[in-house]
Amino acid sequence: MRLGIDWGGTKLEIIGMDGEGATLLRERVATPKGDYAACIEAVKALVLSAETKTGQAGTVGVGIPGTLSPATGLVKNANSVWINGKPLKRDLETALGRAVRIQNDANCFAVSEAVDGAGDGFRVVAGIILGTGCGSGIAIDGKALHGLNGIAGEFGHTPLPYMRVDEYPGGLCWCGKRGCLETWISGTGFERDYETLIGQPSPLSAMDILALDDPFSRKAYANYVDRLARGLSQLVNMMDPDIIVLGGGMSNVASLCEDVEAAIVPFVFSDVFRTPVRVARHGDSSGVRGAAWLW
Repeated sequence: MRLGIDWGGTKLEIIGMDGEGATLLRERVATPKGDYAACIEAVKALVLSAETKTGQAGTVGVGIPGTLSPATGLVKNANSVWINGKPLKRDLETALGRAVRIQNDANCFAVSEAVDGAGDGFRVVAGIILGTGCGSGIAIDGKALHGLNGIAGEFGHTPLPYMRVDEYPGGLCWCGKRGCLETWISGTGFERDYETLIGQPSPLSAMDILALDDPFSRKAYANYVDRLARGLSQLVNMMDPDIIVLGGGMSNVASLCEDVEAAIVPFVFSDVFRTPVRVARHGDSSGVRGAAWLW
């Protein structure tokens, strides 16, 4: 059995899969926010419970909202800040008494979609998660590209290209820099742009805004497609993936993939643009499935 853990800011989720990818078990608990030791114990409890309920031992893969530093082995770049600087791999292996594989959660998303999702049959898969933030990962031949510095595919923390005068220098990102794509093409970025257009704060979610279908919501959506297309064009220019797979809340917009495919064309350094842009086959399950597929 392959066990996958999705370590999120609000929930810890486990999946148990057989060798063909069929789900044997799936459970989730609230993340003990701010309490690193309690998080380790919660993961241990999930693993032991899953093995007891299925009667099978499992390999363990974990997707985290950050990455392990190749220099120190400690967690870095996690927006769940209480795990930054911690020896997570060592502590989980000690708690579970076995080897554990850890990857960035967006890398896990890309792996899941490459192995048996929308990217099945494609060699190089770029996975983009458009949620509260913007995560991204690259899978090659079904395996995550980690990179020498452990940051391969950090698309969301590159700047919005071809900035207009009214966009420069961009909003402040949680990483400390301005203009990161995450601040523009996340669901939060879409909501913020809508508020700018109407000139006041709004309690509406991205999906609520789109449902309005009024001039302001349509303008916000047009801005969003344009910025996402500009960002993805740079990804295409640099690595030319075989497919781009979109996940996260914004990927649920029915026309997004088609609209973005058309909008990318003027920004790609090529006479043709043939890269398909598709929505994730496994939806919210992709991350936890990809963690299991790390083995």
